Amino acid sequence: MDDADGITRIIIEGPGRNLLDPQKMAALEGRLLEADADASVVGILLTGAGELFCGGLDVAAINAGGDPVEFAGALVSLLKVFPLLTTPIAAVVNGDALASGAAIVAACDYAAAVPTARIGTLEVSVGIWPMVAQVPIVHRIGARAAMENIGSGEPFSAERAREVGLINAVVEPGELEASASAWLRNAARGGAATASGRPALYELAELPYDAALDRALDRFAAMFDR
Repeated sequence: MDDADGITRIIIEGPGRNLLDPQKMAALEGRLLEADADASVVGILLTGAGELFCGGLDVAAINAGGDPVEFAGALVSLLKVFPLLTTPIAAVVNGDALASGAAIVAACDYAAAVPTARIGTLEVSVGIWPMVAQVPIVHRIGARAAMENIGSGEPFSAERAREVGLINAVVEPGELEASASAWLRNAARGGAATASGRPALYELAELPYDAALDRALDRFAAMFDR
């Protein structure tokens, strides 16, 4: 974790293609919560070590005897954190973001990717359905666009991911972090409003229209009760 100008940089690191196991996912969850609790942090940049973002779960570790349900449960716990953060978070997709890596990108508020990045699940190509990883992707881009990737096992190109709304921008490597940081700095202008409004946006997105308006009225009134 690295801080600059109120923006914290968190790096996904793991064996091979920055693969994830329960311990690494728990540590990542802890770093996100730690950054969110730090009043000096106005934004979180999430990226991968080296020249890729994240290749998903460590399947080799599962095949070597790891409990697949434990891996999936750790992923669920990690992904549940993102909508609850009060601090804006941007994915700096410095290379492939595959399987659960794509789910993490989808869970972030903003995402910028290098032109060569592939983003999406690939499990179907080896006869597995990405039961957990699909959830943030479907919520971010809808079932129709998500099925284009999930149902085929062919990840999106960076440009196609931008077209369907999985990422916001495709930029050259030297501009990647600056692009993502700009969104975070803009969001930081909201101060306390962003801290309460960000989780509310994700909460309201999951409610039926009328229920969302009623809940929004409650949240609006609460801003003035302070």
